[in-house]
Amino acid sequence: MLTAVILLSLTSCSNDDDTNTGNPVTAPTTYTFERNGSTSVSFSGQTTRILMAEEIINALKNPVFTEVQIDAMYNHTQGANNFSNTNLNASDKVVRSKTAASFDFFAGSANSSVLTDFDGWIAEQVSSVYPVWNQNAAAGVAGGLQEGGGGSTRYINAKGLELNQVFNKGLIGAMIVDQMLNNYISSNVLGNFEAANDAGTLVTGKNYTDMEHDWDEAFGYLFGTAPDAANPLTNIGTASGQNGDDSFLSKYLDRVNDDPDFNGIANDIYNALKLGRAAIVAKNYTVRNQQAEIIREKVSEVIGVRSVFYLQQAKATLEASSNPDYAAAFHDLSEAFGFIYSLQFTRKPNSNSPYLSRTEVQAILADIYTNNANGFWDVTPAILQTSAEAIAAEFNFTVGQAGSSN
Repeated sequence: MLTAVILLSLTSCSNDDDTNTGNPVTAPTTYTFERNGSTSVSFSGQTTRILMAEEIINALKNPVFTEVQIDAMYNHTQGANNFSNTNLNASDKVVRSKTAASFDFFAGSANSSVLTDFDGWIAEQVSSVYPVWNQNAAAGVAGGLQEGGGGSTRYINAKGLELNQVFNKGLIGAMIVDQMLNNYISSNVLGNFEAANDAGTLVTGKNYTDMEHDWDEAFGYLFGTAPDAANPLTNIGTASGQNGDDSFLSKYLDRVNDDPDFNGIANDIYNALKLGRAAIVAKNYTVRNQQAEIIREKVSEVIGVRSVFYLQQAKATLEASSNPDYAAAFHDLSEAFGFIYSLQFTRKPNSNSPYLSRTEVQAILADIYTNNANGFWDVTPAILQTSAEAIAAEFNFTVGQAGSSN
């Protein structure tokens, strides 16, 4: 496993590349970088897309919305009144165009197979679940299913799947993780700007180089909604229940960091982002690339841990009683479905491969859902255990470690 300890100051003098010899890199205490007395950090586009995605997942939980309305939010046109936030309406940013659209994995164009999945989840939610919102669900019947003890009502399709949860957790991988790991910290992308960065050439009208901005955009997909962007761990890793700053990677980095088995992972990622950005300023691309590999490993680990965690939670619920709390189990399984789907966008360090391929992901989803006549209603604890073990085997953690906390 890549070292989880990021030194705040290091050099790459041992590297054979003369351009890096004697070129030290020191990370700042916070993600603060300036040029001529003004900030050189910018990731407003990432903040905008996260806020757009928040409104989309809220619409997927509200049966007053139509498919046309939600599709328009997902594939926003600048100036259209798709959102409650007027700033989002005025923006030219689009969530759909950044879904499975990384340079390394998808050559920079949104992948049609992945888009078909997301478009389909919207369509099915509106056509199959919204019309029966006030009816009781059962095996083969869509509707609402209340958790035991008067808990939350989960709105599921005929096979027990919460489509809003799948869209939400799937987008963590398909947009957030894919853009972070396979696009904006990619040496294939950043390498195009090395000459300009070496020369200190700024983007026209901006206070940053292209390379600086790309790295900031990766930072923004994780920390773009933090109240204090320079010091974004205020709501992550400080105490259980903080839940990060949004409903996407920030939230689940917090959850994983709260697990004693993975405590410190938030700092590992934050420190690597700081040091990598400092390396770009110092024009030390060896150190930059080292930090990129740490970020890939640790962010991918978050997705793997949550995949296994939710499978284990559902397994425990199904085993607890001869008449289990299906609503609670299906909620966990729906979150598991989305995180497992996201595994295809993870990235093994020092490779061009995800931890699990799309084919491997689809095989696991087939075992727990797709191939069952009644989906989650038919799944067994044994299948969930086997699936969890298959995922954990690709990472450097055990099923017990991932399934033991919140």
